[in-house]
Amino acid sequence: QVQLVESGGGSVQPGGSLTLSCVASAYTISAYCMGWFRQAPGKEREGVAGIGSNGITSIKNSVKGRFTISRDNARNTLILQMNNLKPEDTAMYYCASVRLRYCYSLTWKPDYWGQGTQVTVSS
Repeated sequence: QVQLVESGGGSVQPGGSLTLSCVASAYTISAYCMGWFRQAPGKEREGVAGIGSNGITSIKNSVKGRFTISRDNARNTLILQMNNLKPEDTAMYYCASVRLRYCYSLTWKPDYWGQGTQVTVSS
């Protein structure tokens, strides 16, 4: 059974940093499109960053230059490095994957979801 388990969320002040991790089991993340989505209260879930098996990434415009998505294949872990966080980044962040090798946008529909980790940015 495929499982995606996120960690690393928390509360930070504006300008702070957080690193989210997503450990996969029964699933090789390097073989598929992986990504991070987020959902703020009262808003729709949106794609934040994605990475295909070829290493090509897609990043939401509003977080470009601040967020970086990467994989640690040895640990079968997806990572989202978030710097210079802003209050509008506050949301539940979800790790997700679709059984496709490549993804060049953030519009794909995941086959698998993690349970989410909360990120709160507030002074």
